[in-house]
Amino acid sequence: MAPDSWSGLMEAAQNGHGGAYRRLLGETSEWLTRYFERRLPPGEVDDAVQETLLAIHRRRHTYDPRYPFAPWLAAIAKNKWVDQLRSLARRSADELPDTIAAGDHGAAVVSSSVLASLLDQIRPAQAQAILLVKVQGYSIDEASAQTGLSPSAVKMNIHRGLARLTALIEMTPDVE
Repeated sequence: MAPDSWSGLMEAAQNGHGGAYRRLLGETSEWLTRYFERRLPPGEVDDAVQETLLAIHRRRHTYDPRYPFAPWLAAIAKNKWVDQLRSLARRSADELPDTIAAGDHGAAVVSSSVLASLLDQIRPAQAQAILLVKVQGYSIDEASAQTGLSPSAVKMNIHRGLARLTALIEMTPDVE
């Protein structure tokens, strides 16, 4: 089921429909698993999913059915992700053996920095649409709900923003 139908399931759940609530939690659990698998070590994913489902359960009364469910869910998931990262940072780390291969993240850091500086040079709506759809993996409809723009406006911002980024990259001599 698509995230846009989750709003109806949550509204039904708020009105006491247990079946809708179980279905909603099951479907959001799958989405949360994919969300956290991209952001956390494998051993932390299940805990983060469970903590987020508990937070949804505790905060379900705060959801307003007039608004899309996906951004509400994403905000809770982001907060739980940050909590999980803080928890990881507080744990005492055992010394790692020298045999563990660690990749060089220098290129990724440079790429991220270059992308951020390029996005600062285009219109904010274009940068936001590109970040949501192309970087964070939102669908056009999810980005539309997140930004309050129509799906066609999101597509237009992506198209024009990417064209502007291409022009900026071609004009910059030190970008590989």
